[in-house]
Amino acid sequence: MDKKRKISIIGSTGSIGTQALEVIEKLQDKFEIIALAGGNNAELLKEQAEKFKPKFIYAQKDIKIDGTKSLKNLDEIAENQENDIILVACSGKIGLKPTLKAIENGIDIALANKETLVMAGDIVMKKAKENGVKIIPVDSEHCAIHQCIKDISQVEKLIITASGGPFLHKSIEEIKTATVKEALAHPRWNMGRKITVDSATLMNKGLEIIEAHHLFGMDYDDIEVVIHPQSIVHSAIEYKDGSVIAQLGLPSMHIPIQYAISYPERFEGIKSKSFSFSEIARLDFEKPDFEKFPTVKLAYKAGRMGGSATACLNAANEEAVFEFLDGKINLYQIYEITKEIFDNHKVIQNPTIEEIFEVDEKTRLQTKELIKKITQK
Repeated sequence: MDKKRKISIIGSTGSIGTQALEVIEKLQDKFEIIALAGGNNAELLKEQAEKFKPKFIYAQKDIKIDGTKSLKNLDEIAENQENDIILVACSGKIGLKPTLKAIENGIDIALANKETLVMAGDIVMKKAKENGVKIIPVDSEHCAIHQCIKDISQVEKLIITASGGPFLHKSIEEIKTATVKEALAHPRWNMGRKITVDSATLMNKGLEIIEAHHLFGMDYDDIEVVIHPQSIVHSAIEYKDGSVIAQLGLPSMHIPIQYAISYPERFEGIKSKSFSFSEIARLDFEKPDFEKFPTVKLAYKAGRMGGSATACLNAANEEAVFEFLDGKINLYQIYEITKEIFDNHKVIQNPTIEEIFEVDEKTRLQTKELIKKITQK
């Protein structure tokens, strides 16, 4: 990297965004920040802007920083061809439109926003190919697969690992009575509240299966999930000749974030510590219990159906998770509610972006109405 790579971060105040800035601070001679976009945490965004001095900021509240221009919307970041790469680190459907806009402007994407591919993977990947844009995954699992693949045409199977979350060895009865605090107590990773709940139900893994299908063009029959509680093997691939290549490392999002924004180069950056096989001592693997964690089967079904099915799945699950976090439903009801909404969805094949957002909005309203009926009984 002879000159500084110019980067913008959409979602700089979230978990991935703040860790990305820690990576960039360690590699100040490698990166120049063009823009930072945050959500409701205006105070943190202001601190970030004062520290990293981007040319532009976007905030939902009015923020004034000397030498930094405030933008009116995320499209202004996505259209700025001064960017070499944009890290889409926000959560929710808000990440989809700026990602598409950046792709249309030939800007590479470091993608940490699940909804972009879950909602509109066919459209996004087609546009990326048409515009010669690289989409580098930030999720530790997809980042691991990306590092393992040399020639996708020779790959037989993708193997996505899952920690199993806090309820791996709990019964269905214990899951049904789990508190929000228990669901948020992830044994390995420090993540945002919504994604941590998804990890507790394993829906997070279901969404990752859909993402992997789009990122790597693999058939759903060739994407396998395996439970790996230590979270040392971040994922693996099996080649046609039977060789299995895995990517290992201590649980740290700094490493996949740095890989994604630095690709194809590697630098010494933030490390939790040097990896030691002898200290790890053992690695355990087991098949997921689809009876206890049926969300994974539901995600496979949605992915195979294609079209608007995955957008419906994503929206119903997200609204149900929010209601769980508010204490209105129990953890297992997230699956039951999502399944009921999904089963009644009429799939639109080859939907437009507008239709995807319409499905998203309609599904959210239906989910809220269903939960209201359930909680009023």
